[in-house]
Amino acid sequence: MDIKITKTQHSKLEDIDFDDIPFGKNTSDHMFVMEYADGAWGNFRIIPYQGFVLDPQSKALQYCQCIFEGMKATMGIDGVPKLLRPDLNIERFNLSAERMCMPSVSQDVFLKALKAIIATEIKWIPKAEGSALYLRPTMIATESSLAVTPSDTYTFYIYTSPVQPYFTKPVRLVTEQTLIRAVPGGTGEAKTGGNYAGSLKASELAKQKGFDQIVWLESPEFKKVQEAGMMNLFFVIGDTVLTPKLSGAVLKGTNRTYFIDILKEKNIKVEIRDIYIDEIIAAHEKGELKEAFGSGTAAVVSHISEITHDDTLMVLPNVEEREISNMLFKEINGLRAGTIADKRNWLVPVEVFEEIN
Repeated sequence: MDIKITKTQHSKLEDIDFDDIPFGKNTSDHMFVMEYADGAWGNFRIIPYQGFVLDPQSKALQYCQCIFEGMKATMGIDGVPKLLRPDLNIERFNLSAERMCMPSVSQDVFLKALKAIIATEIKWIPKAEGSALYLRPTMIATESSLAVTPSDTYTFYIYTSPVQPYFTKPVRLVTEQTLIRAVPGGTGEAKTGGNYAGSLKASELAKQKGFDQIVWLESPEFKKVQEAGMMNLFFVIGDTVLTPKLSGAVLKGTNRTYFIDILKEKNIKVEIRDIYIDEIIAAHEKGELKEAFGSGTAAVVSHISEITHDDTLMVLPNVEEREISNMLFKEINGLRAGTIADKRNWLVPVEVFEEIN
C-alpha cells in the first residue's frame, strides 16, 4: 500500500487557539483519500484539505449512499499518539457499508490510512486531557446515475479536527412521541447521513421548547427507549446499569462497548435488554433512578439532568453524586491520556517516524 503524500504550502496551524477549539469548527491541513473502481481500492494519497468535485446526480447526493465514523487520536504522556480500539470502528464502518450496499475497507488498509493521517497531522493533536484529534473516516458514492442501484464507484477519505471536551454541562431531555428516528430492519444501526438528517427536526422542536435533546422511543407504541439524540443511553437503577439492546434500530456505539466491558470487568451488574419509559418513571418515583447518561465518541459521557415524558418530570441527582458515569468518564479519559495503565491492551500506538508506504 503506497501512500503518496503532498504537503500543504500554507498551514492553518498558527491560526488555531488550542484553548478555544469548538467541536467540528476547525479542520487540519491534510486529508487521506482513496478511490474504489473496478472492484478494488486504489490511488492512496494524503493531500491538502480541500473540496471534492461531485457530479450533481452522484448517488451520494441523490440517494444518500454515504457512511462515516467518528474516532479520536490522543497524545499520551509518553508523547506517542494513540487510538482507542480502532478495530471496533473499522468493524462498524464495514457493517454500515454492508447495510448501504457499499464496498468494505480491509482492516489493514483502514488502519494504515488512520496512522498515516495522524502521523502527518501530529502537531494538530491537542495536549489537554479530554481533548483530541477527531477523525472522520467517510465513504461516499460517486457514480453519476439516477438508477436506484448501488454505485459502481466510491471515494473514501479521512479528515481530522482538533476538539475539546464536548457537552460538558448536563443536558435536559424530552421524549419524542411523534417523529421516528429508526425502526428494526431500517438503517438505524448504520452510521449513514440520512439517519442524522432525519433526526434534526425532532431535535430542533425540542430546543424550541427549552430542552437540549430528545429521547427516541420506538414506534408505534412509543414506549421502548432507543437513544438520546445520537448517543447510546444508560440508566443506573439501584445497583444495576441498564442499556438498550441492539435491535437494528440502535447504533452499536464504540463507547457503549467500552462501558459495558469496563462495567463487567469491575463486577458491576449490567443488563442489556429492552427498556421501557414506564419502568424508568417507576424507578424515579421509588428513588431508585440514580443516574442517566448518554455515551458517544464526542462527549464520552453526557450527563442527563432531567427527562420529561408527558407531564412527568424526572430530575436526576447532582453530577457530583454519580459514581458510575464519573468512573467511566475518568477511565476512558485516563486511558487516552496515559494516566491509567492500559492493562487491557486497548490502545494502538501511532509510530510517527515509521515508514507509512
